[in-house]
Amino acid sequence: MAHTFFAPTVKITLKVLGAYGVDTDALLKQFEIDPKKLNDPQARLPYALVDQLWKTGAEMIDDPALGLKAAEFWHPTQMGPLGYAWLSSNDLKSAMYRFKRYVRVLTEGADIEIEETPKTFTMILKHRPIATQQPVRVDAFMAIMFAMCQANFGRSFTPYEIRFKHAKPEDITPYQTLFQCPVVFGASENCFTITMADALKPLEGAHPQLAKLHDQVIIDYLAQIEQKDIVEQVKSEIIKQLPNGDVTDSTVGQALYLNERTLQRRLKEHGTTFKTLMDEVREDLASTYIQESNLSMSEISYLLGFGNISSFSRAFKRWTGTSPSQLRSSN
Repeated sequence: MAHTFFAPTVKITLKVLGAYGVDTDALLKQFEIDPKKLNDPQARLPYALVDQLWKTGAEMIDDPALGLKAAEFWHPTQMGPLGYAWLSSNDLKSAMYRFKRYVRVLTEGADIEIEETPKTFTMILKHRPIATQQPVRVDAFMAIMFAMCQANFGRSFTPYEIRFKHAKPEDITPYQTLFQCPVVFGASENCFTITMADALKPLEGAHPQLAKLHDQVIIDYLAQIEQKDIVEQVKSEIIKQLPNGDVTDSTVGQALYLNERTLQRRLKEHGTTFKTLMDEVREDLASTYIQESNLSMSEISYLLGFGNISSFSRAFKRWTGTSPSQLRSSN
């Protein structure tokens, strides 16, 4: 399976789309998603499928701010043990660090970074290369984070500031109405910022023992994913290293604390090789960059670790039977 997403969290997407009258049962059939998976805490869906689900829904609905509606539908069960670990955290600061530490439970399409100042505490949403970075999904993330903070802190909670990388919509009223704080568009990062005072305020629902129990469940779950999925670990590390231009089974093995021979053996056990995975990752990313971004061919070549456009073009034609320029012109 490709990079994955926690299946129960998709229920938020479906509830948002359903609120606008979209036939979500038909949508599940269209995307060949088994509804039972949405209630299975062990089930995961391909990340690209979830990305496409949001994209399709947004195209069906005439509301640029539809992602904000996700705030109405968040529930801890949609995030499994991470949702309950969040609720039992001592304060919002520890909750947000917990979210950063375990976000891979939910998605392999993004990471979280945190910045602290004496006055503020900021979560930064960092997309991985596989993500299409749709504004609707960023809006939904910020809305869900807002709902999660209110669930812990109380209805009086408001952020200090929200920053979006995407362009300012014509009507920003829905953003101001929901967040009740300054909202910035066209920012360099997607940021959810609260005051340090709010971050450190002891929470009524704090339960350190429960939080630790949920942490252990999360750790065990992640261990299961990682044990099963050396292939996905290797692919993830290849993506991280590609812009460096010199990705080998040795450099990837070092990052995963495996020697070359062990890495090769474990991949062979899964019926694949390092070269095969390298080509798969490059082909997937290349198609995404070409069709869904404004990156130049030279920029794409660099991001994929090729020395020049000619090398990239030859490889892409070998993978797909067509040239990068032909694929871009066909869209």
